Amino acid sequence: MPPILPDFSNSVKLKYVKLGYQYLVNHILTLTLIPIMTAIFIEVLRLGPDEILNFWRSLHFDHVQILCFSFLIILITTVYFMSKPRTIYLVDYACFKPPVSSRVPSATFIEHSRLNLKDSPKSVEFQLRILERSGLGEETCLPPASHYIPPKPTMEDARSEAELVIFSAMDSLLKKTRLNPKDIDILIVNCSLFSPTPSLSAMVINKYKLRSNIKSFNLSGMGCSAGLISTDLARDLLQFHPNSNAVIVSTEILTPNYYQGNERAMLLPNCLFRMGGAAILLTNRSSERRRAKYRLVNVVRTHKGADDKAYRCVYEKEDKDGKVGTSLSKDLMAIAGEALKSNITTIGPLVLPASEQLLFLLTLIGCKIFNPKWKLYVPDFKQAFEHFCIHAGGRAVIDELQKNLQLSAEHVEASRMTLHRFGNTSSSSLWYELSYLEAKGRMKRGDRVWQIGFGSGFKCNSAVWKCNRSIKTPTDGPWADCIDRYPVHIPEIMKL
Repeated sequence: MPPILPDFSNSVKLKYVKLGYQYLVNHILTLTLIPIMTAIFIEVLRLGPDEILNFWRSLHFDHVQILCFSFLIILITTVYFMSKPRTIYLVDYACFKPPVSSRVPSATFIEHSRLNLKDSPKSVEFQLRILERSGLGEETCLPPASHYIPPKPTMEDARSEAELVIFSAMDSLLKKTRLNPKDIDILIVNCSLFSPTPSLSAMVINKYKLRSNIKSFNLSGMGCSAGLISTDLARDLLQFHPNSNAVIVSTEILTPNYYQGNERAMLLPNCLFRMGGAAILLTNRSSERRRAKYRLVNVVRTHKGADDKAYRCVYEKEDKDGKVGTSLSKDLMAIAGEALKSNITTIGPLVLPASEQLLFLLTLIGCKIFNPKWKLYVPDFKQAFEHFCIHAGGRAVIDELQKNLQLSAEHVEASRMTLHRFGNTSSSSLWYELSYLEAKGRMKRGDRVWQIGFGSGFKCNSAVWKCNRSIKTPTDGPWADCIDRYPVHIPEIMKL
């Protein structure tokens, strides 16, 4: 028997109903003011010039009233501009591109694992299964010390990797921005698992002979979301230091952190993490507004460390044989989901249009008052952002966020391709993703970008950027020699 009523849920016309609703709610103020202003204009025309002049003359203002009123206007204007946050611009950034000699094809990685873990074939098979489903390609890179059989991580090797990654990114940034190192007022370096003395920030100061009064910070142990924590710190510092430049260096040094044991939870990082780093120039100088690429809109940080499971889900420790590594819990994805939920609850009211907020509020009220089983409306973040940079922590992370945020394949393309080409580069992965969008010529003036990072602790951090000018396709950068090959198809299981 044919259905009596059409399937309204699949009706094309509902699309136009939703578009009309969004336009009405998002422009309610404009739509209300237009008829009011029109009515005032018609009334002014009806009165005529003589009546308007008589009305003005009937208003009696003495000099004291005029002076007080002028003073009040000046006071309000001064307070407004003094309390208004300084605009933070992202002038440019540079990503480290590892040398070809550091490349680790999957076959090479597995062969090395078989030689390093010849007494533990089950551990090798576990790594093989992870690598087949990881989404990593054949051009990801590991530092030289990890190529030895067995790996021989030393302090000297770790410093060499740090110098290669950080100095390469810094050199590229200084060249692109034509920035004199002496003009750097604030320096922030974040690296989670390698924290030598002197610090990495001191290493940068020594290399580039930065000023003695520079404000330098070295963040460690903050996980893969440390880059956005550095952005938040730089923003706060730039609010209190006018006419200043801040340079952020985000990286993860892998040399001393290659796990050589048999614990499966601690073998996972070996399969996913790869070399990478980025240097970013932020400024509050209004003179840089024209050439800056982006303007910082919001930073929202969420920390779930009060919960024991969240605190221990990414945990550096020793295994039963005394070998140090980072353990990834089976609860990681569930904890990341809770952290994301808290983060978007905070950032939603800051970025979502009124139409989406109203729909969410109505369903929330319905759940609380009428029926607790009602499904909460999931806001459409595609109404707030044109581009998404999701931390390329692994295929499961990207899949889960694509599903929960109802994103299309194109929205997560930058994240998937970054994971494929460079692997999980920790805190710097977001900048490889932004570079991918630029290399594809997709960044237009006014476009909004949402960067989402996850890190140990457990943390979920967000940053929102607005494109300041249409960005031409760069001729250099990490994607310059391979962007024409992307996007590529990544199978669910890549048989090795």
